[in-house]
Order: sequence, then C-alpha cells, then structure tokens
Amino acid sequence: MPIYEFKCRDCNKKFETILTSSAKVSTVICPECKSKNIMKTISSSSYRLSTSSSGIPSGALSGCSSKGGFS
Repeated sequence: MPIYEFKCRDCNKKFETILTSSAKVSTVICPECKSKNIMKTISSSSYRLSTSSSGIPSGALSGCSSKGGFS
C-alpha cells in the first residue's frame, strides 16, 4: 500500500498516511487538529537510480541469471 503525504490547511501540520487503492482522500483526517481540510502534497522519491558507465541503470538486469537472456 502506498504512503501519501498531506498537509492540513487549518493547522499546517504535514503528515503521512497509508491509503489502500479503494480509499478516498476525503476520508483522511489531520492527526493534530482532526480537520478534514487537507491537501495532498507532492513527495520526493525515496530512491536514487544510478547508472553504470554503459548507461544502463545498475540493477536493471539483476533479475537475469543467465548471460544469454533466456534459459
């Protein structure tokens, strides 16, 4: 389940919550002041994609066990 970041428009508290795919943002309540006047914020990614000298992202082919591709 994804974690979403929100900001309360009443008390300016920033918080995170886990929402299922069927849950609606309108059901989220501020944990500080219990307001429903919240907005979803843009969160930064928690990973970094590094590339090798060949330009292929490192780990991109880590799932392959054979060098020929298919076995």
